[in-house]
Parts: sequence; structure tokens; C-alpha cells
Amino acid sequence: MLTDDKSIKDEVDVQTSPLLGLANVPGNPHHYVNGGKGALPQDSRGLPWTGDNVFSSGDLLSDLTHNYFLETGARSGKLRVYEAADHPAARALTGYLLVRGGVHQVAYARAVENLTGADLTKLFPGPRVPSDAIKESRPYIEKGDHRRLYRFSPDDYRELSAVFNGNHPETGEPLEVVDEDPSLRPLPQDLPAQNDVFAPGYSTGEIDEIVAKLRKDAGFPDEVIGEVANPQ
Repeated sequence: MLTDDKSIKDEVDVQTSPLLGLANVPGNPHHYVNGGKGALPQDSRGLPWTGDNVFSSGDLLSDLTHNYFLETGARSGKLRVYEAADHPAARALTGYLLVRGGVHQVAYARAVENLTGADLTKLFPGPRVPSDAIKESRPYIEKGDHRRLYRFSPDDYRELSAVFNGNHPETGEPLEVVDEDPSLRPLPQDLPAQNDVFAPGYSTGEIDEIVAKLRKDAGFPDEVIGEVANPQ
């Protein structure tokens, strides 16, 4: 975020409008003060994420049922965020999360159904808004992301298909467990620079100059090659 100079808004005056008018921003200002324009892992009360958020009763069916309701509650929250937001990026992100969160919802419900015969999606009044009703969700449904569960490991969770199987309850398409080497996935890209979250600070050009000088003083080549200089 500090070195990508392709999308800098140099017209932002960090001296007169630091953090783009923080005093007028609703919500928890702690996110902006200590997290720039990102979000910190904490709830609306400012409490950080802890192990208290993990439910583990020792009973498999109880845990699966609890996790189903957790995913159902999360879906309700995402739908409310979608309706409350008008920024296209926020709606695009929420559309994706509705699809992928729906996979987890189906996974827990199908596990309980395979173990007991009870279909949780029909027993309880969860949100009845299908993902394909959300415009931003449809591209991911068309790609099949609503029916795929990834193992993210070449060696673990080999028996997922024992509980994640059958057809998707909304589209009728077959559910699929994907065996994929996570190292083959593309690495995340750096976010664009946001000079206005620092008041004042080094510009990206100055950071580039500092990095170049440090590399030169250390005897490194001008271009990053990704090799360890002194592996021993």
C-alpha cells in the first residue's frame, strides 16, 4: 500500500484533511486511528477476536448444528450489509462472500443430514434469499463457486466428500470437493497506495529512493530477484 504509486491521489491534502474527515465517519473510529483505512479484527464494541468465538461442546452433532446457525447468522449480516451499502466495491465483495459463505452453510447442513436424516435448511426459518437473486453473486455462481469446497491441503481433510456430497439445495448442481495444491494459487497483490492515511509521511517516491539506496549500500542488484544473499 505504501509503494504502489499507480493510483495515488496527490490532490489529497493530508495537512488539512487527515483520514478524510475522521470526525464525521460513523462507527468505531479505532479502525481508522490504528488501522488506516483498513479494518481491525474486532467487534463493534472494540473487543478483539478471541477463542471465545469458537464453539466446541465435545458433541459432533451439537457442534455441526451450532456452526450451521453461525453461518446462517453470518448470511443474515451479509444481506443487511449488502442492502445498506451502495459502493460497488462493497457490494461486489458482499456478493462474493454470500456465495462462499453459502458453501459453508450447505456443508454443515449436509453433514447433519447425512448423519441424522434431518435437513436443517427445512427445519428452521433461515434467510430465504437465494444467492442468484443478488446481481453481484451471479458471476461466481456461473463459475460454480457456490458448490465447491476446497481442502487447501494435499494431505488433510481427505474424507470431506463423505459429508459434502449430493446436489446443491438451490441450483440442483452436484457438490464438489476440490483437491488442489494451495501453492499453485496466485499470490495476493499489493493494494494501491493511500497517502491520505498518513499525516504527514513519506511519499511513495521517497520510499522508492530510500529502498534503492538501502539496496545499493547492501550490494544488492537493482531489481529484486527473490534469492537469499547469504543462505549459510
